[in-house]
Amino acid sequence: MNGTQNAGQAGKEQTAALPFLRPAPRSPPYGFKPQISRPNTKTRIFAAAPLRERHSMSLTSTQPQALQPHPDLFAPITLGPVQLRNRIIKAATSEGRSPQGLVTDDLIDFHLDYVRGGAGLTTVAYCCVSQEGASAPGQILMSEKALPGLRRLTDAVHAEGGAVSAQLGHAGMVASKKITGVTSMGPSRFVNPSSMEYCRAMRREEIPMVIDQFGEAAKIAVEAGFDAVELHFGHNYLPSSFLSPLLNRRKDEYGGNIENRSRFVREIAQRVREVVGNKVAVIAKISMDDGLPGSIWLTESIRTAQLLDQDRTLDALELTQGSSIIRQMYLFRGDVPVSDFAAVVKEPMKTGVRLFGKFALGSFPYKDLYMLEAARQFVPVMKNTKLILLGGINNLEHMNTGMQEGFDFIAMGRSLLREPDLINRIKEDGNVTSRCVHCNKCMYTVYSRTHCVLEPDSHFSPLDDSVSGYSVPEEHRLSVTPV
Repeated sequence: MNGTQNAGQAGKEQTAALPFLRPAPRSPPYGFKPQISRPNTKTRIFAAAPLRERHSMSLTSTQPQALQPHPDLFAPITLGPVQLRNRIIKAATSEGRSPQGLVTDDLIDFHLDYVRGGAGLTTVAYCCVSQEGASAPGQILMSEKALPGLRRLTDAVHAEGGAVSAQLGHAGMVASKKITGVTSMGPSRFVNPSSMEYCRAMRREEIPMVIDQFGEAAKIAVEAGFDAVELHFGHNYLPSSFLSPLLNRRKDEYGGNIENRSRFVREIAQRVREVVGNKVAVIAKISMDDGLPGSIWLTESIRTAQLLDQDRTLDALELTQGSSIIRQMYLFRGDVPVSDFAAVVKEPMKTGVRLFGKFALGSFPYKDLYMLEAARQFVPVMKNTKLILLGGINNLEHMNTGMQEGFDFIAMGRSLLREPDLINRIKEDGNVTSRCVHCNKCMYTVYSRTHCVLEPDSHFSPLDDSVSGYSVPEEHRLSVTPV
């Protein structure tokens, strides 16, 4: 893919002086609410209507719409070459269950819980395309060495009637030298305000190397038996950072205007599609906005999505928000677990987290379906690519709302982390809602084994069912004088 340089604009970009440390608004600064007509009945009971036709029909509807019938969430649905048993996806949540970069029985059991609990597709996260691309401890490295374990995982999921996706990513400036052993890299020089580590600028010749790493990782996924791959283009990880005018100040064909800044993700998606063909579905996860002033926002992210859609390299696009560099709570919303984060890091970071953690993480109130307002702007744009709605989905009403708004799939993260069997329970009783309280204490568990702290078997250990009652140790017993 060729493109012209836009060095003049790129040279005027903001420096890495961390201007985003200014206080942020407590709600997304959209400033406008375009009214996009909801699809009419013909649109959403489409069954066999082509994707392009579906969305063109939704744009021609100008009449106010009541809530319309929608596809059955629990009926089988195709995603690229794969048939899923329903439209519900277990979203990627970093797992920390691969201490040697390899699959463990613990990781397999983790995903089997979601498959047995009703998820149509479970996502293994996070799968590094290279050693220097790790973002946290205990992540899988996509390598020949990992293949036997990956095959065990996919075989186990398929035996339960489920499907499984591998999230492929390179952390870029989110990576820490303490984990990878090397200095992190990004489109331009930068200092990560969360880790206070320096990030170097990628050399031009390194860009095709990383693109090939994504291709090789996708090849491993196919050989391992995965049904899909998810390309992590969000949260200011390496591909996402190229999309940001704040973080990308390059003067070559990968910097400048949004077409140039989108070049890296387009070439990754193209390379992956060349490698996998139609053997697996290809999904990309992209940040609609990252919550940093002067960085990724809807105006340009919609354009990036439009370019990817035009390329026809993706089967689906999962829409997300937020950054893993700073103001991480913009992604999660809700309580800010500062003391819990401080407890798992060492000095001097521990003191820094205690003093400035809430300011650095940001504070954004939780509300149900909190990504919907932004995500619905993408519906009329996508003509060839299906859309996945994420964010604050806790019950059947939320899922149906997503379907009525024109989305094809629903992705759930914390609600399923809290209750892996939630989907089956909702299918049996439409009034069931998630028990997740959005305390976000699961966030700090990524440094060990990601889990819900309100689930005692995960947070502590399972009780021994063979033991009944409690016997007080002899040395703790008090002598009792009979009455």
